[in-house]
Amino acid sequence: MSALSLRRNRDIEDWDAEDVEAWEAGNRTIARRNLIWSIVAEHVGFSIWSIWSVMVLFMPEDVYGIDAAGKFYLVAVPTLVGAFMRIPYTVAPARYGGRNWTVFSALLLLLPTALTWYFIASPGTSYTTFLVVAAFAGLGGGNFASSMTNINAFYPQRLKGWALGLNAGGGNIGVPVIQLVALLVIATVGNTRPEIVCAAYLVAVSLAALGAALFMDNLRNQRSNLGALAEALRHRHSWVMSFLYIGTFGSFIGFSFAFGQVLQINFLAGGETPAQAALHAAQIAFLGPLLGSIARPYGGKLADRIGGGRITLYTFVAMTFAAGILVATGMADDARSGAPTGAQMGAYVAGFILLFVLSGIGNGSTYKMIPSIFEAKAQGRDDLDRAGKAAWSRSMSGALIGFAGAVGALGGVFINIVLRASYVSDAKSATNAFWVFLGFYVVCAVVTWCVFLRLQAPRARPVGESAPVPAGRAPR
Repeated sequence: MSALSLRRNRDIEDWDAEDVEAWEAGNRTIARRNLIWSIVAEHVGFSIWSIWSVMVLFMPEDVYGIDAAGKFYLVAVPTLVGAFMRIPYTVAPARYGGRNWTVFSALLLLLPTALTWYFIASPGTSYTTFLVVAAFAGLGGGNFASSMTNINAFYPQRLKGWALGLNAGGGNIGVPVIQLVALLVIATVGNTRPEIVCAAYLVAVSLAALGAALFMDNLRNQRSNLGALAEALRHRHSWVMSFLYIGTFGSFIGFSFAFGQVLQINFLAGGETPAQAALHAAQIAFLGPLLGSIARPYGGKLADRIGGGRITLYTFVAMTFAAGILVATGMADDARSGAPTGAQMGAYVAGFILLFVLSGIGNGSTYKMIPSIFEAKAQGRDDLDRAGKAAWSRSMSGALIGFAGAVGALGGVFINIVLRASYVSDAKSATNAFWVFLGFYVVCAVVTWCVFLRLQAPRARPVGESAPVPAGRAPR
């Protein structure tokens, strides 16, 4: 580390990402450095947000006194808190500075990590206390919104898709990474040492905060976008996109938190010990969120080529069939006594993995639709010149990204609550929840078709579709 990096000024007063000459002269390097450490901080934030999805694997019912239904609430509470935290986190970088807020929000994650370590080591703790401690993990859910807003300001329009996609994907992978850490711990020392996971993330959080402090910058010419958010929400399409984001990102984060628990319940039903069930669940659970994270940028690329509305529609239709696999498997499982057969377990895993991949693709396509919607609406603003239209479109898009992310995260709460209700019903299985998911994806497909495809003239570019990109030019 050079002395220059320690002495440099962390505040940038005038940043114009669209200045090509300044970009080539050094701004590109500054933006890349901030992007790298923003990804690191957001990645750790996602891991802490989902820490209770792995802690429940270390909590056998005979030791902690918390049944499967209670554990679904333990992973739903952080999702709920994280969803609400995304709105204030969206405006924080402009007010406090991207570097300052990244350092502060990273250090704040030490609190839920330390609390989790302390109370998970105390099996006699009340269930209410565990719920409160789990709620603090929701702080990690807000990091996505502040990270995306901050990086959005650093990059020019022609490179935003790549930069934001990389930032979002790097953050999402924090979910399978903490699950892999848990798998390593369970495979080596069993499911009795959850504090090892917490200790590893106390170090990771500290390194993320240190890196942000040393290498990131504050852009002082940014403005808080609460006013832009209020204006964006006056448009009908903003609410439609937020609803569709429940089906894409909400599915990703909800299943990420619940998949391991569903697997563990099935393995326990097969007569495995809690330690064996935890190990086998951990060996599989990380695959879903990992593949869903990898699929996200491909959804954006497909949306660029074929159209955001079309890819989103096709995705929800495919998710309906994937949920249908779970429904059919659940009905076959319910029709016979005893644990699921090997074929049925394979079908459960296949259905969930498909939902993860498809939710990742849909995540990318719906995310790409947001700037395209406001780009189209900006063309109807006769009161603005060309530069004003571009600025208005970027402002509306940035505001809606944060709000849609908050609403979408509520889908994770919905998934875990529905699964819990299904398990405590007379059926004592997840089949009823699978029916609800199937019906919801049908509604999402119908809404996508009606709003973005059905009423468009054959030759008109539908709202939510990007203009074709000429050969040799980067998408804007």
